[in-house]
Amino acid sequence: MVDRETLPYRDCVGTAIFNAEGLVFIGRRKKDDATPEDNSVLEAPWQMPQGGIDKGEAARDAAYRELFEETSIRSVDLIAEAPDWIYYDLPDAALGIALKGKYRGQRQRWFAFLFTGAESEIDVLAPGGGAHPAEFDTWRWERLEALPDLIVPFKRDAYRQVVAAFRDLPARIRG
Repeated sequence: MVDRETLPYRDCVGTAIFNAEGLVFIGRRKKDDATPEDNSVLEAPWQMPQGGIDKGEAARDAAYRELFEETSIRSVDLIAEAPDWIYYDLPDAALGIALKGKYRGQRQRWFAFLFTGAESEIDVLAPGGGAHPAEFDTWRWERLEALPDLIVPFKRDAYRQVVAAFRDLPARIRG
């Protein structure tokens, strides 16, 4: 059995992409991304784009990179950054397996962007110009406050913190 306390958190970024109506982008995780250790992905498969920060990479640069690698989106303006790191722990069944077995969970920097392009730019099936494997099989725009109910249970508290950090943005965007 893996001792949770001996494992570090993986540094990661998350991106909240808002459209002009103040709705946020969410992608549905591909079913083949779900492992037997994490069947909750099948029950609540939606999430915002996120991913690891490479060694020596600035968090903001990682956010732009991950966004492109998962959605093909490049047309964005940075509008906010969550003030603090947001943490989540893996469930016990995934500990020692998920995240290559090296981490207890993730420590995330979250960035909010305004999408300024045409929706035809968004491509989750062949993201990053087809250079990256698809993590999502579809996407949609959703109300920010609805996200915690759509995410896997072990990430819900983290998503509540993201919602709190960016709560004022939908109204500001809509004017």
